[in-house]
Order: sequence, then structure tokens, then C-alpha cells
Amino acid sequence: MLNFTKMTGLGNDYIYVDCTNGTKLNNIPEIAKKFSDRHFGIGSDGLILIEKPDDSNSDFKMRIFNTDGSEAEMCGNGIRCVAKFIHDKNLSDNDKISIDTLGGIKKVKIIENENRECNEVIVDMGEPIFQDKNIPYNIYEPFTKDLDINVEGERMRFTIVSMGNPHAVTFVENLDDLQIEMCGPIIENNPIFPNRTNVEFVEIEDKNNIKVRVWERGVGETFACGTGACAAVVASGINGYTDENVTVKLPGGKLKIEWGKDNHIYMQGPATTVYEGKINL
Repeated sequence: MLNFTKMTGLGNDYIYVDCTNGTKLNNIPEIAKKFSDRHFGIGSDGLILIEKPDDSNSDFKMRIFNTDGSEAEMCGNGIRCVAKFIHDKNLSDNDKISIDTLGGIKKVKIIENENRECNEVIVDMGEPIFQDKNIPYNIYEPFTKDLDINVEGERMRFTIVSMGNPHAVTFVENLDDLQIEMCGPIIENNPIFPNRTNVEFVEIEDKNNIKVRVWERGVGETFACGTGACAAVVASGINGYTDENVTVKLPGGKLKIEWGKDNHIYMQGPATTVYEGKINL
């Protein structure tokens, strides 16, 4: 039997397994697919493993697997829940923790309430990445902010950015009119993106507020995406639509994103434990 914790960040839910205690899983992609199935499994947007770090440069390590079994570089909502898990399970006494991911080492700050409970976390997401080889995408020319992609005969313009994982961001007038189930997978799987891409559709409200819907790579539309919210703010900023402090309104709730003077992106948002359980492998 395997112990697990179901957690969510604004409805972006994952299954969390503590591997710092020596727990080892075989064939993790298949486990992720089975556990994530909402009809025959636990049900989630994926599986996240919390491990000991490979070296002394970080305090913990986090691995993310999507519902299709693919391993992702980073998950903004997931890393907030990892921080809460570490706090709630007393795996660390520090309120500032460094977590190693495939998208680099991220620093998190745990916010406690008056009862010393952790319901919110701030994450230093690092600097946005624009170089094509690091996103990556298969157009070898200097970054020019915009990239046109053919979607069912319509040319759509995207801003391409990485927050440790790839994002293609486009701006729309009305999110309610968006046929995301049609255009999301076409963009995700476009051969321009060798590792596929997450896709963000952004509606600008004003300089400090945007609405976003996310088509998440390997998952589909999700209630929220932390890295996607950050990428949307970066794209909105460099296109001149928003200021450095932006509230991102997602179907699952709101995230506060700051593009700091140090060029780092800071994300603040909730982390919630849904329940704990055991499952037979």
C-alpha cells in the first residue's frame, strides 16, 4: 500500500507522494496515468514526488508527471503544494526552502496564519527565458517577441516564453468565446515545439488585472496553472498591456504575480490539502 496526499492549488490538483522516507516507485509514468484517471483512479492533473535532493544546492527535489505519463519541468501550483506538504509533515523547520526541479532550483516562502497553518506560499519563479534553444522551439532566429502559428487556417500570434517549462501566450478579446478544446491541442503539438508547449489565452482587463485560460501540455484545460499565469504576465508586460504587479484570474481562482526589479517573477497563491489516503500498487 502506498500513502498519498491529494492537494490542490486553485483547482489544479495533484497526487503527492513522500519519497524522502525511502519510498521508491517503479514505472512512474504508468503509475501517474493510472492514479490520475478520474474514473478508475484517484483522479488528478498528475503525480508529484517529493524527494531528497541530488546535492547540497537545494533542500528538496520535486518531480512532476502529467496525466499522460510525461514528465514536466515545473509546476507553479504544484510547488506551492509541495511547500505546504513539507511544512505540514514537519520535513523542515524553515519558512524559506529551496526545491530542485527540472526547470531549475526554485525558492519558496511559506506564509503562516495566526495558528501557524500554511495556506499560502510565495514562489520565486526566477527570470523568464526567451532564448529559443532554452524554451525550446524550432525557429532559429533571434527572439522577436511574436510568433505566428497556423491554427486551422487562421494565423494566431503568440508570445513564446519559458518559466522553466515552455509557454505560448496569445491575447483574445473574450475568453468565453474561446474554443479551447479545438485550438489547444493543435498549438500544444505544433512541430515548432519539440517538447510540445503549454498554451495560455489571455484577456486583458486593465494594467493590473488579466483573465487567463490554460491548455496544459499533457493534461488539457486545467482550472489553474502557476507557470502559465507567470508566462501570461510576462507576455502581457513585454507587449505593453500590464504593469509589474498583476492579479491573474483563472477559472480556479486568483494568483498575485509580481515582475520584480531583479527581473524575477514572484507568484503568491494558495495551497490546499484535500485528503490523505492509501492505494494498492
